Amino acid sequence: MSVKISIVQAKDVMRRNVVTIDGMATVREAVTKMRSENVTALLVDKRHPNDAWGIVTIPDLVRDVIAPKRSPDNTNVYEVMTKPVITVPPEMNVRYVARLLHRAGVRRAPVEAQGELLGIISLSDLVLREGLL
Repeated sequence: MSVKISIVQAKDVMRRNVVTIDGMATVREAVTKMRSENVTALLVDKRHPNDAWGIVTIPDLVRDVIAPKRSPDNTNVYEVMTKPVITVPPEMNVRYVARLLHRAGVRRAPVEAQGELLGIISLSDLVLREGLL
């Protein structure tokens, strides 16, 4: 009797609904979008196909806007985003995705193939997928 082992890949766990924002948007616009979409991070659009993705998260806003008392209306997303962002291929084993995110000290990564954004995967997605919570 043969046992079939199923390998869970990034594409099996990723969320397909990725909320993006333009880097020229203001921080206030980013916060409004985060609230309306009920997300804690926004992927920052590439300027051209060979560009890297950026990301802006709640901790970025606290560290770079709220704590130093910068104006959210006069601060652009590109000023506080993290760029470049680590991306993962859709076929990557989720165990390697978890290791990569942990070692890089990040919580989420876009899933990309041939320059096309397919989704986003987070440490929370991985934990929930494995039924640890």
